[in-house]
Amino acid sequence: MFKPILFSALMFASPMLAQEAEPHMTQTRMIEIISVLDPDVQPAGGGISFTIQDVPVLIFSDAAMNRMRAMVPIRRVEGMTEEELSRVMQANFDTALDARYAIARGQLWAVFIHPLKELERDQLISGIGQTVNIALTYGTSYHGGAAQFGGGDSIELQQKLLEDLLNKGQDI
Repeated sequence: MFKPILFSALMFASPMLAQEAEPHMTQTRMIEIISVLDPDVQPAGGGISFTIQDVPVLIFSDAAMNRMRAMVPIRRVEGMTEEELSRVMQANFDTALDARYAIARGQLWAVFIHPLKELERDQLISGIGQTVNIALTYGTSYHGGAAQFGGGDSIELQQKLLEDLLNKGQDI
């Protein structure tokens, strides 16, 4: 679970007491982090492929553009009803959180997109977990697994995967 960071005037007055900043995220660092989650991670060029709970995950990054995208294929868009399309849009509002449902090239995807350099370890792990969760919960609760933002139409919470992944990544 994420712990709130409490700031005090003393932290800003004395850099020695401030929390050490994480190094910038790179493709190499992502591979190191992901290899703890899945030892069979497969780096290839600008991409990384691995599996979480039998769900194939792809990550593409571009340092020059300072972007990364984690993605999981869910299904073909062909045959999706208006109600299903509406439901994924509702989930994008309240329960998908940092992950999103997206459509590209005739495919429905679960995606997490973030600036690469500014991405921190726990954000990467959480984003991967949320992406896998919205793929796994497509057709049921459409949930990223973290606390619901609220104000929308979705209710069910599924936090176990996120907690397990964050616990695995604590020693990185």
